Amino acid sequence: MRIRDFVPEDCDRLVEILKANQQYGHPEVDGPEAMLKVHQCPSAEFLVAEENGQPVGFIRGVYDGSRAIIHIASVHPDYQRRGIGTALVREIARRFKERGARSLAVTVPGELGFWKKMGFRQTTRIMFAYPIDDVLG
Repeated sequence: MRIRDFVPEDCDRLVEILKANQQYGHPEVDGPEAMLKVHQCPSAEFLVAEENGQPVGFIRGVYDGSRAIIHIASVHPDYQRRGIGTALVREIARRFKERGARSLAVTVPGELGFWKKMGFRQTTRIMFAYPIDDVLG
């Protein structure tokens, strides 16, 4: 398994991974077009884990100059429990630390067990406004 930067050719396979994990509820924020925008964002890290030349998982997040946050991580069910998620989290954390981050947060839907094992602790709840127009009135 190797971890590398996202490339646009990864989009279709990453959508398959999201669908396999029931994480593809909003294609406009997680689909191919959004992936390409994240790829172009200088504050973002977008990493892919691959085995035998095929993406099997990914992680993405941003560093704003003060704080780093992981927005999504996903490993195909056929490849879970093999250390891939752990490797992805550690690599993105390493990259954020190199950029100056002193802390790392994660938005976590569902099960917290994996994240707790990685050293994260639950401190607050995150609230979302989706679509953003709900905030604008």
